[in-house]
Amino acid sequence: MRKLVYYIGTSIDGYIAGPADEVDFYPVGDEEQATAYAARVNARYPETVPTALRPHVGLADAPNQRFDTVVMGHGTYRQVLDHGITSPYAHLRQYVASNTLSTSPDPAVTVTGGDPLDLVRDLKKQQGQDIWLCGGGRLAAALLPELDELVIKSYPVVAGGGIPVFGGKFDPTRFRPTARESFDNDVLMTWFEAVR
Repeated sequence: MRKLVYYIGTSIDGYIAGPADEVDFYPVGDEEQATAYAARVNARYPETVPTALRPHVGLADAPNQRFDTVVMGHGTYRQVLDHGITSPYAHLRQYVASNTLSTSPDPAVTVTGGDPLDLVRDLKKQQGQDIWLCGGGRLAAALLPELDELVIKSYPVVAGGGIPVFGGKFDPTRFRPTARESFDNDVLMTWFEAVR
């Protein structure tokens, strides 16, 4: 069965973005370190690079390694819509879970209301590669019962506030670390699997 994987970057105090959706506070090191880090991460998960950026980082024709579907919340989608991008991951099947966005501005993006758990459970029954949950924190909290794996890129910075990795009710859920990799720019990437 397909897995739902939350692949996300976070501050060490657990924020995926600042209060105004900022992500430019994440330290990535000097130019050489940042380039090496991006190359290694993008080689592992090329499908997580937005379609418009793929040619600029040498991934224009890169096949999907792990995911063929992306699920995101309205807040995450709104960030790209505000820049005039209606289909950020055209190389994936795209779903936006939203109870406030009624129609999709792009035929390649499916907007779905209701319980996002129903959407993910239906997607998991279909054939294909794994499903990438790219954000946001409230959607991640709602999908916690269906999360199979976390891939957390932990940046060495304290944000102090903003959008949490999981923005929901108190619901302790166990995960077990399965691998860890550190980078020269001090980013630590950890893979976790759900303990069920």
